[in-house]
Amino acid sequence: MSQDPARPEGGEQNSWEELLRSMMGPEAAEEAMRAMRASGLDPEAMSRAAGLPTDRNQLMMMLSQMQQLLSSGGGGPVNWSLAQNLARQTAHTGGDPSVTAAEAEQVRSALTVADLWLDAATELAPAGGRQEAWSRADWVERTLPTWKRLSEPVAASVAQALADTIAAQSEHMPPEMQALAQQMGAAEGMLRQLGGAVFGMQLGQAVGTLAREAFGPADTGLPLVEQPVSALVPANVAAFTEGLDAPAEEVRLFLAVREVAHARLFAHVPWLRAHLLGIVASYAGEITIDTEAMEEAVRGIDPTNPEQLREAFSGGVFALEQSPAQKAALVRLETALALVEGWVEEVTAQAVAPHLPHAVPLREMLRRRRATGGPAEQTFATLVGLELRPRRLREAATLWARLGEARGVETRDRLWSHPDLMPTPEELDNPDGFVASRQAARAAEEDVDAALAALLDGTLADEAGQSPHDPAPGASPSPGSGSPAGGSGGSSGSGGEPGGDRTEDAPDDDAPRG
Repeated sequence: MSQDPARPEGGEQNSWEELLRSMMGPEAAEEAMRAMRASGLDPEAMSRAAGLPTDRNQLMMMLSQMQQLLSSGGGGPVNWSLAQNLARQTAHTGGDPSVTAAEAEQVRSALTVADLWLDAATELAPAGGRQEAWSRADWVERTLPTWKRLSEPVAASVAQALADTIAAQSEHMPPEMQALAQQMGAAEGMLRQLGGAVFGMQLGQAVGTLAREAFGPADTGLPLVEQPVSALVPANVAAFTEGLDAPAEEVRLFLAVREVAHARLFAHVPWLRAHLLGIVASYAGEITIDTEAMEEAVRGIDPTNPEQLREAFSGGVFALEQSPAQKAALVRLETALALVEGWVEEVTAQAVAPHLPHAVPLREMLRRRRATGGPAEQTFATLVGLELRPRRLREAATLWARLGEARGVETRDRLWSHPDLMPTPEELDNPDGFVASRQAARAAEEDVDAALAALLDGTLADEAGQSPHDPAPGASPSPGSGSPAGGSGGSSGSGGEPGGDRTEDAPDDDAPRG
């Protein structure tokens, strides 16, 4: 068999060509190989510079890892196929038992009871969605669309920074590798795919870890499902119950009330979901990338090793300094999350107080859990540079409680009708002052409404202690209605003008006559 002169026999060159084919596709790889040969590049030297294995089995294993890493990226800033697979694998770590029929019935029963209890604690009606029991894998699948919406703007910035950083690193490569980089027209696209894969691995790790901790779709404080739904993850509820003094049924009911309260709030406050997700998006849109940290992360790692890539970026690649716009967005997000969680905590406490003996310690346990955060929240903070914790939960819960005591449940819940009615960060510092100011504002509104109603129905003077036909104080009475006599023309006073002040000695028509 004759040998193709364009492809001289040589394991290194064959290995190099196979690597190019896996990264660039057949046509682009052929073009790159022709350019290298025309430039007189030595394939053996390039093979050594790239660190390619000479053993064919090792090379094929490396190619398989590279293909898996770059496949199914979809052309976007995140390799969602990789993120989804890794999230499910992480959620399954330690086991993800399927929901049994008995567990599903327990969850549905708890959520139904929770809705009944909440009717006495809030004016917001039931959400009306499905009541379900989820496995950890279900949690991943149902919440992933919202994570996609939240993370893609950040991922685009990370992918661009990664491509720029690796391109800068190529300046320190041997001349043969630099020449190849100039010939590879698809290099930038490949680097973007690599960035999407890296971010997909990080996001998958974070979402999978959250799936092992979350009690339901609203446990993070963010509305992670678009349609109204109330759900619990029995495996996570059972893990949380271990070591507690409260019975498992009581814990399940307590958590069910919290989830149903979240569902009611997001179902009946239409602006709230877009408001929260919009704040996160505005914060993420201004994230800056710490290029020095990224250069340190990519230096010396094997890009074909997914685990090395994930570990390299687990330390964070975001600049620590926040822009003024980010600081403002962070304050708005912390305040909004605190108001949501504070309201949920308050109505939950009211709903369960007559029914659950361990309601108070369970409430405090949940507060500490939210305040300290878990590994998943730390991972997400590393990933997006943002902590999903309501730092001012206690202040918000106190404000909702004081407002409910002073003005009633209906007035308390009416504040959710518009975002402009929400308490400000400064008002969270002084709940009593907030309640007093709202009471004063409401009293002034009621006075204006009453005066307007009286004016419209002609009883305004009656309310002031006068007949509606009596002249106002200091005004002159009209002729023919008890006006002083001075002739039919009604002239009076020293000026002789109608409506003038009458003299003291003028006869009084209303006085008894002799």
